[in-house]
Amino acid sequence: MTKILLLSDTHSYIDEKILKYVKQVDEVWHAGDIGDLHVTDAIKALKPIRAVYGNIDNSEIRTEFPENNRFMCEGVDVWITHIGGYPNAYNMRVRDAIKENPPKLFICGHSHILKVMPDKTLNLLHMNPGAVGKHGFHKVRTMLRFTIDSGKIDNLEVIEFEDRY
Repeated sequence: MTKILLLSDTHSYIDEKILKYVKQVDEVWHAGDIGDLHVTDAIKALKPIRAVYGNIDNSEIRTEFPENNRFMCEGVDVWITHIGGYPNAYNMRVRDAIKENPPKLFICGHSHILKVMPDKTLNLLHMNPGAVGKHGFHKVRTMLRFTIDSGKIDNLEVIEFEDRY
């Protein structure tokens, strides 16, 4: 079993409240708009991280992290990208590839809107953890925590921080 903390859109922001949750999991996945490498460095000091760059990320971040990160975790085919859309409205950059070879778990960020929804047509689960940084229009900062075990995604929790400013 692997315990995952999924976050996105930190926009250069990391604090002890976030890092408290980092310490409780096996891996952290970041769905882009990191903002500054001090964010991922702080996470890496505690746990392994898988991340992608987002549209605000500079060349230094784009050198360290890919645009798409596709991998297997505990028997689950995972695809993380920053701008991916959602079921029935996938971004044109990923639309053909996701239809040709759908993962079991498709993760993106960008919208700052937390969403977890199935795509029954492609038989996948879509996750967007919302935004945990303080930059953007969102009112509540959010992350997701879940487990993956023997091909099963389970124990999904929404983590909210109300101190937006």
